[in-house]
Amino acid sequence: MFKKGEYVVSGNKGVCVVEDITTLDISGIDKKREYYILKPVYVAGSTVYVPVDTAETSMRKVLSREEADRLIREIPEIPLIISSNDKLLEQEYKGCMKTNDCADWIRIIKTIYERKQKRLAAGRKVTAVDAKYFRLAEDNLYGELAVSLQMPKAEVEGYITREMDEQVG
Repeated sequence: MFKKGEYVVSGNKGVCVVEDITTLDISGIDKKREYYILKPVYVAGSTVYVPVDTAETSMRKVLSREEADRLIREIPEIPLIISSNDKLLEQEYKGCMKTNDCADWIRIIKTIYERKQKRLAAGRKVTAVDAKYFRLAEDNLYGELAVSLQMPKAEVEGYITREMDEQVG
């Protein structure tokens, strides 16, 4: 069970704050069923309603500071997505996004970064699919890590880079 005021990751809405846990007085909805009322942190003016009895499949707690730091240290070991077919690659990206797992978002970012370097070196542009999923994965990952590490979202990429440079050096 999640508590009021707690940060959670919910489906494709990203990081949210549990604003309330209550029943809803809306016609056609079971008046006894409890819902989490969530406010997305990075989507202003949006509200998400998640039934308490199904929340475990679509919500999870945001990583703790320790979990976030461990994840960043493990980035070099997180494998790329391997696919010889661009059409299947998009399905892999979609599957990784649906898991709501930071390691899968990192897999997408690393894979697309590698593909981008190869394409640019060959004088080709980044594909629209790669650009879309790179942005989605970065948005989700940096949004969650910003909350976990208690820093602005815009500073997360620099923090990761510095931490990884320290590991290497």
